[in-house]
Amino acid sequence: MKALMKVAEGKGNMELRDVPEPIVQEPDVAKIEVKFTGICGTDIHILHDEYKVYPPVVTGHEFAGQVVEVGRGVTRFKPGDRVTCIPFFRVCGKCPFCRHGEINLCLDRKSAGTHVNGAFARYVLMTEGSMYSIPQGVSYEEAALSEPLAFNVWGVLMKTRILPQDTVLVSGPGTIGLLATQCAKAAGATVITAGTVGDDHRLSVAKEVGADLTVDVSRENLLRAVMDVTKGCGVDIAIECSGAGPSVAQCVDAVRKGGQITQMGLFSSAVPVDLNKVALKELTVHGIFATRPVSWDRALEMLGKGDVRTKPLISSKLPLSQWETAFNSFGKGKEIKILLYPDE
Repeated sequence: MKALMKVAEGKGNMELRDVPEPIVQEPDVAKIEVKFTGICGTDIHILHDEYKVYPPVVTGHEFAGQVVEVGRGVTRFKPGDRVTCIPFFRVCGKCPFCRHGEINLCLDRKSAGTHVNGAFARYVLMTEGSMYSIPQGVSYEEAALSEPLAFNVWGVLMKTRILPQDTVLVSGPGTIGLLATQCAKAAGATVITAGTVGDDHRLSVAKEVGADLTVDVSRENLLRAVMDVTKGCGVDIAIECSGAGPSVAQCVDAVRKGGQITQMGLFSSAVPVDLNKVALKELTVHGIFATRPVSWDRALEMLGKGDVRTKPLISSKLPLSQWETAFNSFGKGKEIKILLYPDE
């Protein structure tokens, strides 16, 4: 089968290669036929050697598919079941983080797409504990965004304290920002979604999925817009989703005294932050990394009920053989979510 692999460390070194189909050998493992896999910002970081991986490895971790084979110890799933998966293939279960349920911080976590083979291929192996049933009525395309949705449920709804009367700034209208917009709206907040040059389409989608106000910071003064909405106080919560240094500074300036900043985006390199403002304004800063199982249950429930929509975020669907075109387009910020599917 064809698989998109990081074949060696260093910038680039991603190739579409012929590899053997995976074989179910462990009792708690299932073989899944991949229907769609989303290109994530992490995949771009992997391409540019900005995120640690362990090559040679098949990349891709946001996916949905159909079970085709199960190990003898798998009891909750059977061939034909539609599933999506948390990317954690194995966690140690022994470290202090695992013992406290913080498996995303496991000291010996093995994840699909970085440590073990992922889903930019026709078939992928996943452990039963990582698998979740796709709700009835939710397509494979929509379910392929379950991972970024669960990430937002964890960061926006479970770690950040949002009240219905709050005003929330979401900085960055990519996939994460548009899902953050919807999660904040689901919590009852007033939401301002901000973007910059080239984000016209993304900001229009933000309005479509519930943003109360959108701001193009290349044309408008974000701080002035925030102060107009909040009567000069500042937003209660700023959620940084772009992974851009200037966005962090804007979030620190826009949030009120005693407010919260939630950092969702990852940066390609270190960015400066004025910690004096964090101290003087007595801000609470939340760092968010990956997901936890509890956020998947809630995310899939919200997706099944239509409380959050992922379909408006899907801008392109391309065969795996066109991965370079897809990665280039994603890297230029012209798309929201691009899905790749195995070639026939």
